[in-house]
Amino acid sequence: MDHQAILKNNLSSYSSSKNDWWRGAVIYQIYPRSFQDHNGDGVGDLVGITQRLEYVCDLGVDAIWLSPFFTSPMKDFGYDVSNYRDVDPLFGSLRDFDQLLSKAHSLGLKVIIDQVISHTSDKHSWFEQSRMSAFNDYSDWYVWEDAKPDGTAPNNWLSIFGGPAWTWDTTREQYYLHNFLSEQPDLNFHNAEVRDALISEMRFWLERGVDGFRLDTVNFYFHSQSLKDNPSLDKEKINNTTAPSVNPYNFQNHIFDKSQPENIDFIKRIRNLLDEFPGTTSVGEIGDEQRQIELMAQYTSGDQHLHMAYTFDLLGGEFTPKHFSNSISSMKEQANDGWTCLAFSNHDVVRHVTRWAQHGLEDKFAKLAIALLLCMRGSVCIYQGEELGLSEADISFEDLVDPYGIKFWPRFKGRDGCRTPMVWQSLAHLGGFSNAKKSWLPIPADHLSKAVDLQEEQPNSVLNFYKEFIKFRKNHSSLKIGEIELLKAPEGIFAFKRFSQDASLICIFNMSEKEQVFEFPDDMKHEDINAPGSKKLNGERAVNLAPLETYIARSLEH
Repeated sequence: MDHQAILKNNLSSYSSSKNDWWRGAVIYQIYPRSFQDHNGDGVGDLVGITQRLEYVCDLGVDAIWLSPFFTSPMKDFGYDVSNYRDVDPLFGSLRDFDQLLSKAHSLGLKVIIDQVISHTSDKHSWFEQSRMSAFNDYSDWYVWEDAKPDGTAPNNWLSIFGGPAWTWDTTREQYYLHNFLSEQPDLNFHNAEVRDALISEMRFWLERGVDGFRLDTVNFYFHSQSLKDNPSLDKEKINNTTAPSVNPYNFQNHIFDKSQPENIDFIKRIRNLLDEFPGTTSVGEIGDEQRQIELMAQYTSGDQHLHMAYTFDLLGGEFTPKHFSNSISSMKEQANDGWTCLAFSNHDVVRHVTRWAQHGLEDKFAKLAIALLLCMRGSVCIYQGEELGLSEADISFEDLVDPYGIKFWPRFKGRDGCRTPMVWQSLAHLGGFSNAKKSWLPIPADHLSKAVDLQEEQPNSVLNFYKEFIKFRKNHSSLKIGEIELLKAPEGIFAFKRFSQDASLICIFNMSEKEQVFEFPDDMKHEDINAPGSKKLNGERAVNLAPLETYIARSLEH
């Protein structure tokens, strides 16, 4: 393989300008309800986040991503927005946000905020007016359809949160579309006024100084106006990446209710808006179990679309070299000029330590996982608490608040288990998260033993390993913006090379729980490098890797 030719083709388009800070960046996701409670009501808030920004800065990350804090009835905990231009009183005020933004920027942190524009709350003024009649200024702002002659819904489309994607409204005497909760009606993107309004809402925050957007459910914006039924999906093709296995949403091939070609033009319009504010960025969440990589290629290729796309392929599946190799190969084949945002955990999925680690090996696994994530090609999202090696909390049914979990209990327990509050102090009330009598979700006792104050004092803690490896990544351009080449390796070992114009690194990971051996080819010259957690070879041609052990070397040819 001609590495120099690849570099010339791909790296030549990467600007060294500070405006490209997002490429290869490490982004820390904050779930505001659970980060830090300042006012003592048991729910995190913006002032609490501001108070903890030094901690985030000390991790060495480049940016924070704030999950929604906008005005909301909180049926889906902020992902049901009733006012795009204000802060919900639960989280504070616009002044609190401005202070958070200013503090973050003073620390060198960029601020990315969620934009949930595929749908609104049913309490948004737009929907309240739209449902009043079929003949008003907002009547066509949502997706309204008459019932079939027998009174049933217009088609067979399903909601991700269970049941039909249509709800009958007794005021308009029509059905409205909602891909999520019935309290989250879908906006009609086929209406130009809707598109104009949403661009205006986004401009409001850019003018306020935010550094970009994470675009929730970015492929759900448009629906097919044909309203054809979705066909069923062959059982062998069901992969349960967008919805849990107990959800019949997986049984359909979602050809008509999302991922429509009209989406491309609106994405271009978002990019044009962002280009008015140099240095801003975008990352789109793509939820499409059949077309993930294809859509990523469409949505991020070139310089007219989104900067990055955030997919589900590493938020599930098996922790095996095969799964990871397939993901990387698919990206290279279909979307090599696009850019991905990698993550193992977020606010919607079971924490990856629980998904993938064997009992008793959680901390060792957490270190291997972050080393692997930070060595792969793309930008990286770290979800709050994963840097502590937190496991999924086991929430009782009585304590559940997530409607998704309540709907599909007990086979699927919802998302509350990954959303429990951060633990700052092991001996403090509620782990230092709040001085309220009770937090909005319970804090597991085993999380307290992993609190920040304990791990900061332990040189070999998961937290300190995260800090060390983030710093290591920053010091190597090949890890931030370089290309990737998969290497042949024995079963259980995942190996690849990262290379840039400056240097080349060889990254080898034993993803299994037994000792493995990787032998370097005779023509692959290398030398040890001071990577966190990496063993030393001193020129040996074979690497004996203990379970979940890493070896990173500098290639002497690139």
